[in-house]
Amino acid sequence: MVYLNYQKELTMTNILVCDDDKEIVDAIEIYLNQEGFQVFKAYDGEQAIKMLKEQNVQLLIIDIMMPKLDGIHATMKLREEQNIPIIMLSAKSEDYDKITGLNVGADDYVTKPFNPLELVARVKSNLRRYTQLGNLNVDNNALFKAGGLCINDETKEVTVDGESVKLTPIEYNILLLLVKNQGKVFSIDQIYENIWNEEAIGADNTVAVHIRHIREKIEINPKEPRYLKVVWGVGYKIEKQ
Repeated sequence: MVYLNYQKELTMTNILVCDDDKEIVDAIEIYLNQEGFQVFKAYDGEQAIKMLKEQNVQLLIIDIMMPKLDGIHATMKLREEQNIPIIMLSAKSEDYDKITGLNVGADDYVTKPFNPLELVARVKSNLRRYTQLGNLNVDNNALFKAGGLCINDETKEVTVDGESVKLTPIEYNILLLLVKNQGKVFSIDQIYENIWNEEAIGADNTVAVHIRHIREKIEINPKEPRYLKVVWGVGYKIEKQ
């Protein structure tokens, strides 16, 4: 079952900002407050984990390089229990660091120094996807199947051969897009623009990481996938069963 920590009438206004640079945390707080968000603050990964257990938080912004527990290891630990959107901050811009962050469960990545307005836009975009995933007011025809792969978009439950599968919100939305359009090939740019609702610039690694995660969860042998196929040089599709 898709593992989501939301309530039926969640207002999606609480954001936890975690960075060992207090000036950055305070600056982010000012911009988020101006947009009506309530901000909780932490200064290392251990504090962030503790606060997420105590507070009803809908999104986490976390720096990678921090004392005690860094953002990578904190995210790995959080993903064992939490599926809220996570945006990583880092002074590093190399693809390796971005891929590492996405690999451990981050939903988005912003490189320092960043435009605060861009960060706010990414916060809103991630929250929109999260609330859409939690919205139970969907059509009656909410059951989508491809062989043994089944998605109930009303209960947000994903099963493969009757076994529940736990997906992050972004993984769920990508899989739902492909299952709804079985047999249709989506390019990386099309997937990115459909799911992130923004222009796809340098989206290859971001989408590829999420596709790999989905395969690892729904395929018996991810190297020889039954459902999620790559069409070399074109994109990805869910094979009609």
